[in-house]
Formats: sequence, structure tokens, C-alpha cells
Amino acid sequence: MKADLINLSDYIYTGEGANGESFNNKNDETIMLKLYYERFELDNIIHEIEQAQKVYDAGIPTPKPGKLVTDGNGRYGILFQRIVNKKSFARLCGENPENVEQYAREFGKMCKELHSVHFKEGYFDNEKEKELKRLQKNPYFTEEEREKVKRFIENIPDANTAIHGDLHFGNAITTGNEHFFIDIGDFSMGHPYLDLGMVLLTCMYEDDEFLTTQFHTDKETAAQFWKYFVKEYFGENESPEKWHDTLLPFAGLKVLLIELYAGTYFPQYHKLFEGITK
Repeated sequence: MKADLINLSDYIYTGEGANGESFNNKNDETIMLKLYYERFELDNIIHEIEQAQKVYDAGIPTPKPGKLVTDGNGRYGILFQRIVNKKSFARLCGENPENVEQYAREFGKMCKELHSVHFKEGYFDNEKEKELKRLQKNPYFTEEEREKVKRFIENIPDANTAIHGDLHFGNAITTGNEHFFIDIGDFSMGHPYLDLGMVLLTCMYEDDEFLTTQFHTDKETAAQFWKYFVKEYFGENESPEKWHDTLLPFAGLKVLLIELYAGTYFPQYHKLFEGITK
């Protein structure tokens, strides 16, 4: 896949996330650019385009992907359909914390709908297999710990459910009338708990500084989001504390994804594995 050369002066910077920066096209309001940081390999970016197209074609609400592009200085990106006047649920929570219940419930409905979609075997990657590969590449476990985590992953029930792969309230956007999932390069199939672990990790285990810089909200609001998310996703009478305990090891598994991309050890996250590795 050949990358088209773009001129960044034709774009307006709009923000950044864990993987790259976002820009809007000055001359065409229907186009936005996701420009990855230099550390991301071209093959992985191409994979995200291909994944995004498959997800879009499957009818999952997500912006339509476009071309692979480069700034000519070693960075690559993807052009996407721009969703005008959108904001992430995370940013909305930060700007309007009094409405956190509304946003959590809308996100919960999105996730329930996503997890009601099923695919034929092999249509997308198997999330359990991906977790096992990430575990094998991760150097931050003893052999005994690695074996225990491996057994835990292998014992997760198989499923062909649609899995976002990096599911949190920063990776869902809304115009107020329409909602979309974004950043779907890790989309796969598997048990929904493999998705919900990231929701728990983001809402309950990030510190204030990270939540402020990456998700534009604070720890108290994120914890409230988790409470209302559980009520919407699992049922009004369900306990956030119960589902916290159930999903905690799955939150630990998402650390495998984070450390793979960051290439860094996060000891504060590894505490989430204690229920598996002790």
C-alpha cells in the first residue's frame, strides 16, 4: 500500500492521544487526519486501515477510513471521514461532570450493541490468541507468573463476539445524535470480558494526571462513569463492586496491550495481575 504525500500546513491540529495526533483538513470539513507517532511501524498502520475498512463494512458505527498518507518526514497516518461537531464521551464527562450518568449510559448501550454482534470464525483475529502472543512478548513476568497468566487466558470461554480491543470512553465519540467507535486497529473477536477489562482499567485505575491529559476528565468523574456504566450494561440491580472484582483480571490483561505499544514496564498496573499470579 503506497502512502500519499500530504502537506501538514493544509491541516489544523486538534489534539493528541496515546497513538498519535489528530488534524482537520482546512479545505474540506469532511476529512480528518490521524497521524501516528514515529514509533509506530508502517505495517501496523496499514493493518489499522484494513481493520477499519472491515469494521465499517460490517456495519459497526465507525468513521469511514480513507487513504494511507505520510508527512514526508517519517510519520504516517490515515485519512478518515470527519465527524463534524463530535466529542469523545471522556471529554464530555470532563466538561459536563453533572451529566456523567447520561454519558455512561449512552456508552453502555453502545457497548451492549457492539457485543451483540457475532462473526463467523476467522473473520477477525481471535482475541485470546492475541493476548497469548502479547504475553509471550512481554518481558516483565517471571516464568511462573507467565505460566499462570497463560492458563488464565486459555480458560477464558471462546466466543465470536465483536471486540473493540481498546474499549474506553475516549474511543467513542458522539455528535449528540450519532455515536461512533474510533481507534479500532485492535478490533477482534472473543469474550466480551476481554473488552470490558479496559473500561474498568480506564475508569478505576488511571491516576488523575493521566486522566486529565489523555481523557480530559478526573478520577472522581471516571469512577462515577464506571458505576453508571455497570448499571446500563449489566442491569440496574447489578453491583459495580461485584463487576469490579469479576473484571479485575481482565483489566490486568489489557496491560499486555499497553506495555506492548509503550515498550515500558508499568508496575502500578501489574498489581492487577495479583489475583492470577499469586
